[in-house]
Amino acid sequence: MLYHAFRFGALALALAIITGVSTAEDNKADIVDTAVAAKFTKLVAAVKAADLVDTLKGKGPFTVFAPTDEAFNAIGEEKLGKLLKNKKQLTAVLTYHVVPGEILAKDAVAAAKDGKSVKTVQGGEIKLSLEDGKVKLNGKATVTKTDIKVSNGVIHVIDAVILPPKK
Repeated sequence: MLYHAFRFGALALALAIITGVSTAEDNKADIVDTAVAAKFTKLVAAVKAADLVDTLKGKGPFTVFAPTDEAFNAIGEEKLGKLLKNKKQLTAVLTYHVVPGEILAKDAVAAAKDGKSVKTVQGGEIKLSLEDGKVKLNGKATVTKTDIKVSNGVIHVIDAVILPPKK
């Protein structure tokens, strides 16, 4: 069940981390509002383009692994432009960053130590690992900020956009 909890909360955590909010009591804003306030402009634009705003403003809880603007920039302008225009693919990429339920950093670290994976809203799994004391997703993205609590989950900030496995 841990993998379900981890799915949606990741996006929320990343957004909360961006704003520097550390407790749910401090931040009554939801995932989307927190991302907007934290100036995650590329993530917010992608969420809007994929029509996921209402979903990520939903009750939750969700765990969100939120890529920074720099992470989106690393994709390259042309590839990012194409992704933003392909709603089906964009939705798959974004929902791959969301885990249903709330996974706090301590739980992610424990899962990473055991080499566990979490199931995403997209349906794929994200493999967690621990490198130099930091949680990595699929061996590519590093969690740079954790446990940004929002009204409908938690956001963890990551330094790369992760792509779902090809079906």
